[in-house]
Amino acid sequence: MGTYKIITDTSCNLPAKLLDAADVQMVPFSFYPRDNENMQMHCTDIANFDGKAYYDDIRKGNLYNTSQISPQACVDVIAPFAAQGMDVLYISMSSGISGAYNSSLTAKRMLEEEYPDRQFVMFDTRAASLGEGIAVLRAIEYRDSGMSLADTCRALKEVCDRTYQVFTVDSLRHLQRTGRLSGAARVIGTLLNIKPILRSDENGQIITADKVRGTERALRALAERYDTLVVHPEEQIVGIAHADNLADAERLREMICANRPPKEVMTVCYEPVTGAHVGPGTVALFFLGDTDVRFH
Repeated sequence: MGTYKIITDTSCNLPAKLLDAADVQMVPFSFYPRDNENMQMHCTDIANFDGKAYYDDIRKGNLYNTSQISPQACVDVIAPFAAQGMDVLYISMSSGISGAYNSSLTAKRMLEEEYPDRQFVMFDTRAASLGEGIAVLRAIEYRDSGMSLADTCRALKEVCDRTYQVFTVDSLRHLQRTGRLSGAARVIGTLLNIKPILRSDENGQIITADKVRGTERALRALAERYDTLVVHPEEQIVGIAHADNLADAERLREMICANRPPKEVMTVCYEPVTGAHVGPGTVALFFLGDTDVRFH
């Protein structure tokens, strides 16, 4: 096993049981009711997260805001392992949609002052949810095979270049609230039952890939992108995340398994921080394609 410690954040959307078994720690994001910033909460285990209650609360109009990870929060999790003489690989949520990676860079400078003989690598996945989770799973595999920290980072760079993230939302209001869509576009989309197909670009930012009418066509659009862009699915763990929409997540799983079944499909409920931004009903798909897949 490699001698470095892997640490990630709760955006990776992986169950705590899996991460605990792999000796991976998490830095938690915070979320709180929009009208009560003093009520800061964390979700450190998606397996114990009551997604139905949380997303039902949002459906009722009780919205949540989120707080990015602070540099000190990173230091608090990483420092004990540095004190034990371990180098650290920190795998972060996309810098294109969060300030967490920049916070980790500040933490890196703080840690290097305290532990000058240790190596701290902060890795920007340019991904979120299971897109980030796929990178974490690969890092575990590389570490356990004896791969060095430097070689792991080079391999992860290719994995993240190849990571395709595409999703559709049930309601456009949450994307509008976070600046993703104009108010006019939100109204038109609602009236016409238009479902945006959104994806992550090469910089880890969210862009519109397409617009279709109706849920079935939206799910079909995700599956068609998988059929066209996935590479060697039989070797992959493909991820599906949903915001209290297991029925559509299962429908999407059936679609992708029909023509090019992957090695495994991991289906999870969106953790609350990312979920607060995409909103209830969202369904997302994560898989590996060619090295230029983020441009499609």
